[in-house]
Amino acid sequence: MGTQKPGEWANSLIARFEEQLPYKTGAQNLHSRINEEQCKACLVQISRHRFSLVIAGLTKILQRVNELYQPTISSCVNRPQTELEKGYHDSLVIVLDTLEICLSSQPKDTTKYDEAMNVKILLREVCQFIDMRNESNISNTLLRQLASKVLFALSLNFFNAVFNRISARLQELASSSEENPDYTDIELIQYINVDILRLIRLLTESIQKFKLLRKSAHIVLVSSLEKAIWNWMDTYPQEFAEVQCRPNEELSKCCDTLFDLLQDCFSDNKKSRVAMWPLQIMLLLLNPKVLEEIVNADSGAPCSPRHTKKKHFIDSVKRGLSKLNCCIKIMIVILFLDIYVLVNTLQDNLTSW
Repeated sequence: MGTQKPGEWANSLIARFEEQLPYKTGAQNLHSRINEEQCKACLVQISRHRFSLVIAGLTKILQRVNELYQPTISSCVNRPQTELEKGYHDSLVIVLDTLEICLSSQPKDTTKYDEAMNVKILLREVCQFIDMRNESNISNTLLRQLASKVLFALSLNFFNAVFNRISARLQELASSSEENPDYTDIELIQYINVDILRLIRLLTESIQKFKLLRKSAHIVLVSSLEKAIWNWMDTYPQEFAEVQCRPNEELSKCCDTLFDLLQDCFSDNKKSRVAMWPLQIMLLLLNPKVLEEIVNADSGAPCSPRHTKKKHFIDSVKRGLSKLNCCIKIMIVILFLDIYVLVNTLQDNLTSW
């Protein structure tokens, strides 16, 4: 039957998958859990050939369960979940996990209209879980973590859809007069998969919109970009190593421009200026030629006047660390600077041999 009518067979499997979810069946036992895992595995296999159909079906299930779950969410942290709430929550966990696996199985970004539309709808649903703010609620935290994994997998193969949403929100915020705007779409930057080309694209977009944004939006954007760079280094360490050996001119230009923007925009606000330090140090790390010149200047080597501002920044950070109980992230990036000096010293020693 699957060979003769694959669409109908896939729809039947999606319906069966939903019928086996805890919000329909109640608490799972060993047998029902095995059935659910088998059904999930079949859906993943089918998604490789009927991606739009499976993603659309899972997204609709996610919508239905979430609509039922949202009214039951309690702000009371200590109250245990009712059986009904647990059924909704566990069902969301299963659906989000299945979506992540299906999305991870896709080979590349899509140009098909139906797939692009399904991804946009899914993205809208996933953003609701990213926006769950009650960190002390363990259930919300788990859903947020799973949603971030879905977003990471989605952005790997459908980056344009995610990027366009981020870009559109930046444009809206640039012309918005809202007192308390929603920054969720900007925070998506923290969770997406970026290689060096995508990172350059994100930095370029941020630079273009930066001066038009309010200070509160600056803080969110800066924090998100910092995490995006950490994610890039963690996911594509070979690209980071390549940048250190052979600097990417386009990336260096973006980092140089954004560094100066941060330095100029927050020069009069000490508290906000300190909050910019982690990203600024990361930007210097991605601009190794400039960083090398600054480091060598400590030994008496000449430093270009256009890099004087950056050298003063490094000196300020070092002084600040002795006066402030700064966050661990800043200490880590300072350690990176020390490692950078050590690596270059070793390279010089090996060359002299």
